[in-house]
Amino acid sequence: MSRRIAYFDCPTGIAGDMCLGALLDAGLPLDYLEQQLAGLGLADAFGLRAERVHRNGQAGLKLHVELPTVTQEPPTFEGATFEGHHHHHHGTRHLPEIETMIQGANLSQRATDWSLRVFRRLAAAEGAVHGISPDRVHFHEVGATDAIVDIVGTCIGLDWFEVDQIFCSALPSGGGTVKAAHGRLPVPVPAVLKLLEMGGVMMYDNGIQRELVTPTGAALMVTLAESFGSVPAMRLQHTGLGAGTQELPIPNLLRLWLGEIEERLAGGDRVCVLETQLDDTTPQVIGYTCDRLFEMGALDVLTQPVQMKKFRPGILLTVICPPEKQGICEQVIFQETTTLGIRQRLQQRSILHRRLETVTVDGQPVRVKIATDGRGAVVNVQPEYEDVAAIARIQQRPWQQVQQQAREAWVNSG
Repeated sequence: MSRRIAYFDCPTGIAGDMCLGALLDAGLPLDYLEQQLAGLGLADAFGLRAERVHRNGQAGLKLHVELPTVTQEPPTFEGATFEGHHHHHHGTRHLPEIETMIQGANLSQRATDWSLRVFRRLAAAEGAVHGISPDRVHFHEVGATDAIVDIVGTCIGLDWFEVDQIFCSALPSGGGTVKAAHGRLPVPVPAVLKLLEMGGVMMYDNGIQRELVTPTGAALMVTLAESFGSVPAMRLQHTGLGAGTQELPIPNLLRLWLGEIEERLAGGDRVCVLETQLDDTTPQVIGYTCDRLFEMGALDVLTQPVQMKKFRPGILLTVICPPEKQGICEQVIFQETTTLGIRQRLQQRSILHRRLETVTVDGQPVRVKIATDGRGAVVNVQPEYEDVAAIARIQQRPWQQVQQQAREAWVNSG
């Protein structure tokens, strides 16, 4: 079994138009993109033009979102106006309006979900910066037509390539200041800094004192990328280079790597591990919290006694969950315990392929979990605990005896 991987390599940062340009350069058909974007109801409000350009001698694709000429003075908005990425100001939109546009666009379910998640994350960051609720945020350049095209178009492109997992390199911080509606702002600008904080993004200084990460680029990666760092092991199939607007000391190109990863070569999948110590929580609360975590999709929940500072006895709570369940599991831990912080890390795990088969023991069905390796050889056979226990209780027989009978029934079934 293989998974499609997308890796965004961002030596000069990331912007929404660079993401979309890289996808087009990798093979996303422009006519398909235009057809899908037409569902937004903005067909008369923009046009797309792809241009082959050079950045420091290297070729890349620059996507232009061309808007009607505006003769009146642009309005003043709550947020900042950013230079360098040609975001035009054609009125403001709020999050509910943008959500309605996306939901009515007749996109694939995955492209719809991704687009909504990106805009909701962006609204949460802008709201935190301005001290208002996400629904009240006035989207300016990030809510204008060209940025809606950048975000939704990128989600359409990733879905067209049937990408299963998205990764991103560490992001350059940039530096200096940019002109905003209310004066000059330091780089990274407030909304971008909040997004990077929300995503726990790995950052570094590449020595370029310019705005390198835009709100749309940050929102896309913080929302969609599983992690930030080195490229994962993959069988490379396609590459794309999306050109930025600015001329920089190094080629201003976003590099998109598309490939596949074999699960048996990758050694399994990735899980999120959450940990926290508790020294003032009762056993009843711990038990209830563990139940809630399993209900929310945790793969496993562990507790063990530890000795904390000042020799206080405590409990180490460890939760293993799929990466997409990290947020809801953290929410349960914060709601149900007294912890003030949770450590988190993504880890690779090796797993066997598993399937369920059903056998009959004394006329009762028992599910049996079959584990096989990458070659299909059976490694382990385990009857499901609950099914075995039900028969043992009814017949008042030892659990181990029923379990062995179920195993034998599976072997005899061939």
